[in-house]
Amino acid sequence: MKNINITRKITQGMYVLTTKGGGCIVDAVSQISSGNSPLISVSVMKNNNTNKLLRENDKFALSVLSKEVNPEIIKTFGFNSSRDINKFEKIETTQIEEIEIIKNSLGYMVCEIVDSVENDTHTLFIGRIIEADVFEEKEAMSYQYYQEHKEELLKVTTEKGKTAWICSICGYIYYGEELPEDFKCPLCGVGRELFEKLKEK
Repeated sequence: MKNINITRKITQGMYVLTTKGGGCIVDAVSQISSGNSPLISVSVMKNNNTNKLLRENDKFALSVLSKEVNPEIIKTFGFNSSRDINKFEKIETTQIEEIEIIKNSLGYMVCEIVDSVENDTHTLFIGRIIEADVFEEKEAMSYQYYQEHKEELLKVTTEKGKTAWICSICGYIYYGEELPEDFKCPLCGVGRELFEKLKEK
């Protein structure tokens, strides 16, 4: 029997990916070369508006999130689309290489896009670091930590008396006794198998 929750054991961090016009929360980030200007890869869902923005721009930035990050940053960049809101309006940023950097982060990497690889659901963007710095020496938030503390971090609340299901990837909440067979998360696109039933509090 498949249990793809094992992927949560892959060691990954939590980042805000930004480019001109918007950004999103990402976790699939890797360093794929070394040297003075190493290559960094980041995977972005095709149905995410940030994917479209990256195709229109030549640079992106990754702001590294700590365990003490302001939860509003995760809510803003993780649960909204830049098609609908200006994600930078209420989040404090600084501009480096014409890209917005999250101030409440451990530091950043600005990358010039040098290549991309397509698969069925995601695009792997590869960038060469052209600017980077460390703001604070604190413990970075891992994807596993986020999953284990998601409800606390995001202060998930549900409507009393209603059955709720939460997306284990992005935190979207669906109300209903059961999830439809063909249900997909409207925010991140994953299927019903990645939703968990919330206990009423």
